[in-house]
Amino acid sequence: MKKLFLAVAMLAMTAVTTTVSAQKLLRFGIKGGANLGKLDGSGFQDGFKLGYHLGGFAQLNLAKGFGVQGEVIFSSTKTETTDKFSDIYEGVSTSDNRKKVNLNYLSIPLLANIDLGTPRLKLQVGPQFGAMVSDRKVFGAANTAFKGGEISGVAGLWLQLPIVNVSARYIIGFNDVKGIESVTNTSNWKNQSIQLGVGVTL
Repeated sequence: MKKLFLAVAMLAMTAVTTTVSAQKLLRFGIKGGANLGKLDGSGFQDGFKLGYHLGGFAQLNLAKGFGVQGEVIFSSTKTETTDKFSDIYEGVSTSDNRKKVNLNYLSIPLLANIDLGTPRLKLQVGPQFGAMVSDRKVFGAANTAFKGGEISGVAGLWLQLPIVNVSARYIIGFNDVKGIESVTNTSNWKNQSIQLGVGVTL
């Protein structure tokens, strides 16, 4: 009877261990926090402005020390034009000078997770694809002030505590998001942001 009990106990422990391992293979969660963003381009104020982000993620651990993470994030940042904005671009008026602009994106980062000596601390790098969800006709007579999408690069750190996660990352836009015609046609508009987040991993 003792041998039978021991065998059943060992089988139960093996099943629990297998279940836990399977759960760690694929994990989900939610995250949110602050964006410090700016739009690099002639006619916009320099410096980062405060915004926010909110969304969810899925982590897939492919091998020891390496995995991938996909996210769906709503991200909002702000910028402001300078008092000479209308002198630089066609199709806008002086009323567009000193104008505050909200930039809202639905972003999908696809990141590699690389352990830094411990599974709790990870380096995250990869591309991010974003679609603008705010009104792109924000300047005077400009038909479409911003393009509908952007491609960015992401690099940052992820700290996984029990249940809670903390992240910090830098995001830089690769493509020009300007949708209005420039007089000189040489100034690109590119997004940059520092993203600080906290969330829950299930």
